[in-house]
Amino acid sequence: MDLPDIAGLPLHPLIVHALVVLLPLTAIALVLGAIVPAARRRLGAVTPLAALLVLALVPVTILAGEDLKETVGPLPAVEHHESLGRMLPPWAVALFVVAVAQWGWHRFRTSRPDAEPRRGDRVISAVLAVAAVIVAAGSTVMIVLIGEAGARSVWG
Repeated sequence: MDLPDIAGLPLHPLIVHALVVLLPLTAIALVLGAIVPAARRRLGAVTPLAALLVLALVPVTILAGEDLKETVGPLPAVEHHESLGRMLPPWAVALFVVAVAQWGWHRFRTSRPDAEPRRGDRVISAVLAVAAVIVAAGSTVMIVLIGEAGARSVWG
């Protein structure tokens, strides 16, 4: 697939910068929403919407990277960067799923303020918090590793 350049620059390095900024910010928002109720209320649907944007950017970034690889060639550093990049989609899916689950669960809980808290409510909240921390850490570590490999493939 031949993707367009923007002002003569390949699309991949332009899109990747959006992903490098947005994914960690979304991960931070997810963890804050899991452990700080005031942050969760203020963030509202922003976290799942940001996670959706991350989810949409990942395949576009991969396609743009494949397009750039055709120009650059199959260098070992580029191959390594690509192999790491192919590990990101499951993390992006998990980030989105946990963000939506967390948002939906806390919306459900606040929709029944008169109901007495049940023991299962705490368990579900705890499971979502643990999942948020794992997914946030894993996806952030992956984006750092991918970015570092990409920078090495360009700058040596």
